[in-house]
Amino acid sequence: MHISSLIEGRASSDIISVTVDQTVREAVKLLASKRIGALPVMSGGRVAGIFSERDVIYRLAEEGSACLDRPIGEVMTSPAITVDREALVDRALALMTKRRIRHLPVLDGEAMCGFISIGDLVKSRIDEVQHEADAMRDYITHA
Repeated sequence: MHISSLIEGRASSDIISVTVDQTVREAVKLLASKRIGALPVMSGGRVAGIFSERDVIYRLAEEGSACLDRPIGEVMTSPAITVDREALVDRALALMTKRRIRHLPVLDGEAMCGFISIGDLVKSRIDEVQHEADAMRDYITHA
């Protein structure tokens, strides 16, 4: 299954993101209010990086609360690890596991067209396995 099928029906305008010049404090409030773990960071219409809960934790440990007034562009994880919309779900899962990340911007060329989490990919694989099991049961029952 391709990533494009996971994001089908999702409007890219619904992706919650921040810009490189917003503050860490603003991003933290957004993460908390939306109950999400990461945000794509945009600059000039392109993905410049990712800002995640981990970025907050690492900066708080290093700098204390002073980091909250810094621009996200200074503290984000960059460059962002991304995936193409035509990539296979298994490839994206392998990439996320290898790089120890939980979120991926989905690109169509250089434009972001989606933002997926490891939960999206795991759910997709579970659904696929369940469908295969149902098909096998049906085949055995009617053979």
